[in-house]
Amino acid sequence: MTSSPQVEAARIEVERSRARLMATAHELQDRLNPKTLAKDAWQGAKEKGADMAEDAVDAVKSRPYVSSGVVAAIAMFLAREPLKDLAGNIADGFAKKRTTRKRRKPGPSKAAAAKPKDKTETVND
Repeated sequence: MTSSPQVEAARIEVERSRARLMATAHELQDRLNPKTLAKDAWQGAKEKGADMAEDAVDAVKSRPYVSSGVVAAIAMFLAREPLKDLAGNIADGFAKKRTTRKRRKPGPSKAAAAKPKDKTETVND
């Protein structure tokens, strides 16, 4: 049985369509592969991070004093508990020094202590 040229052309077209469909299915499989998705997400995150870092560097270069102030404020906020403890320890140290200072007792002055005492005794008969 011989097929007509129209039927042969239709079969060829069906094979081409099937091949295109299979190629598209394989491409989708590759794109939806978890490893590929993770790799693409990681690559996108790296690019976005690099862009943000570049923008941050440009901002710091254009306003260094403001940037320094912001960084200092953030650092102080993050270290607020240790800074409070340090301030408390310093204040406690000053308070202890004031209360533990030795007070001088009234007594002879240094000049009087340096003078030799008279060792003569008087005897009453």
